Amino acid sequence: MCLFQLCGLVRYMECGPPRVNDKLMRFFDHCEKFLTEVEKNATALYHVEAFKTGPEMQNILKKVAATLQVPVNDLNADLIQVAFFTCSFDLAIKGVKSPWCDVFDIDDAKVLEYLNDLKQYWKRGYGYTINSRSSCTLFQDIFQHLDKAVEQKQRSQPISSPVILQFGHAETLLPLLSLMGYFKDKEPLTAYNYKEQMHRKFRSGHIVPYASNLIFVLYHCENAKTPKEQFRVQMLLNEKVLPLAYSPETVSFYEDLKNHYKDILQSCQTSEECELAKANSTSDEL
Repeated sequence: MCLFQLCGLVRYMECGPPRVNDKLMRFFDHCEKFLTEVEKNATALYHVEAFKTGPEMQNILKKVAATLQVPVNDLNADLIQVAFFTCSFDLAIKGVKSPWCDVFDIDDAKVLEYLNDLKQYWKRGYGYTINSRSSCTLFQDIFQHLDKAVEQKQRSQPISSPVILQFGHAETLLPLLSLMGYFKDKEPLTAYNYKEQMHRKFRSGHIVPYASNLIFVLYHCENAKTPKEQFRVQMLLNEKVLPLAYSPETVSFYEDLKNHYKDILQSCQTSEECELAKANSTSDEL
């Protein structure tokens, strides 16, 4: 996963040495509330485990067992996933059709896709508020760079960092997009509404495929009539224009975008969001 911020068109630019900042790009590893309530919580992925034993997955187990001519009790949902991932990885990376692909049909693939989406939804997406709120620092960092570019342009100074490149993983990008309000369905994804979610927005394989990327492009308009109209922002997800989360428009005045995310930019403090609630302790009086 990559995050790009482009503040202008640059023909040639020298890049400084890379800096590792895991606290920024792997914020989830440094968020105690997320680690305790989600990552290390055995019940946090209840809907994932429930779906594994539900009728949709059980049907696949019986079909695969019959195809392989093995007892169905020798298989489980995790083994089925391994076989499916072997098929999908070979197709995506090597362009090779694995023999495991012959074990599944399109309906099976849809069920297994939903199983993976359930995991991403409850662990990285809208399942728990802390999943997205833990990414506040990264979101604020992006706008700090954009603010700096705007300020330098207003002062007729050269843009010191016309391109910012930040590299992470899908685990970085999904919480950030959720924080911004993207791909949110009216109803949460659960183990019991597979059919109702056939046309869901939250499809992790589409949102964060291989080499997924999110790009913020800041434009300066020379012929703007007002100061507000001078700076505009466009976002692209996986090199495709991303409409605004709150509007079908694909370009926003920078000031309007900041106003929409005012709460996150001004009030979301990662240290507070990630702090565990302290248990009330009482002591007996002598």
